[in-house]
Amino acid sequence: MGKSTCADLLRARGLPVIDTDDLARVVVEPQQPALTEIRELFGPSVLTEDGHLRRDELARRVFADPAARKQLEHILHPRIRQLWRAQVETWRTESHSLALVVIPLLFETGAQSELDATICVACTASTQQQRLLDRGWDRQQIQRRIDAQWQVQNKIAAADFLIWSEGSLELHAAQLDRILHTLDERVRGALLKHPVTPL
Repeated sequence: MGKSTCADLLRARGLPVIDTDDLARVVVEPQQPALTEIRELFGPSVLTEDGHLRRDELARRVFADPAARKQLEHILHPRIRQLWRAQVETWRTESHSLALVVIPLLFETGAQSELDATICVACTASTQQQRLLDRGWDRQQIQRRIDAQWQVQNKIAAADFLIWSEGSLELHAAQLDRILHTLDERVRGALLKHPVTPL
């Protein structure tokens, strides 16, 4: 849909960003409890000889079996949420006025209730499919992953802001800058209503 591009644009603007896809890789590194649980649940075939997770094999299995996917989410999602929550708390102590968490399954996990605003990055179904085909996924893999998520029109309706990522990078950036301007004004307005008292 364009979330990674959006995250890169945010970082280029000097804003703190954490991507839960990156955290998902951290929690399944060798010696992590989550990886042990995954091995116990799915067997040794989901690990390489040197003990790393075979993400492609695990994805093949869980996206073909909704019950298995739910079991995997039960292992991963609480740990991922704990990590991004900790990062958000760190940003608060550092007095960042704006910081962003990239969560592909934001609404599916109910995480939107913990955030001040949500931005949906979306494109047409045909563009999404072509982008995934360009990554080497086959059509069956693509459809299974799409089926495991909210429909994009529901995400658009639930989000506070929308970035339509069909156009050029410049257009994507312009939409993002308008949203950041609006959010910055909200933050300033909130500070005027509730000024921070110096210690």
